[in-house]
Amino acid sequence: MAVTDDAILRVRSMIASGELRPGDRLPREADLAERLGLSRNSLREAVKALSLVRVLDVRQGDGTYVSSLRADELLGALSFVLDLHRGDESVLEVLEVRRVLEPAAAAMAATKASAEDIAALEALCEQSERADSVERLVEQDLEFHRRIAQISGNAYLARLLDTLAGPTVRARIWRGISQGGATDRTIAEHRSIIAALAAGEPELARSWSTVHVAGVEQWLREISE
Repeated sequence: MAVTDDAILRVRSMIASGELRPGDRLPREADLAERLGLSRNSLREAVKALSLVRVLDVRQGDGTYVSSLRADELLGALSFVLDLHRGDESVLEVLEVRRVLEPAAAAMAATKASAEDIAALEALCEQSERADSVERLVEQDLEFHRRIAQISGNAYLARLLDTLAGPTVRARIWRGISQGGATDRTIAEHRSIIAALAAGEPELARSWSTVHVAGVEQWLREISE
């Protein structure tokens, strides 16, 4: 494993230095192994590992290429890992991360939101108020937060938050919110975030977003005790 880790680090170093760029084809296995001072077997294992996290793209009969290295591709592996951890403790830790990142995205979005963006977010709130199922509430909630992250203008932040969204976890949360009669309050918090975005107030948007995510986190902690 240590030898494979070393091989991974060496290939990664070539990419980080710009020696290999997105879309570049890697040299032949034998040539690259000799160049890096590695065995072909350890290089092969490194390529396999880097392809699993979508840094490399192995094309049968064509060779191995550096992927586009786009955020949406690289964060795909994280989504897979999160799907394997659905216990209360894991969900709470994910919410803690969201509590750090979502307010930052909202603050950034407040400096960039257009009239069309605001109208789209308001429409989502109206749809949530008319939603006739938890599934619809989850769908609209996901889209609401996804749009704010996209408006922030940071592709990596948007993709990371989308990965952390967790439709399964959100369904559980919204089911509890609905049963607890807190749907109106939750949608009202969404509207407060929208108002801050419309006013171009980054810190107000950050504050409302923090209140919103922290409220969900607190509710989940209470039912987990």
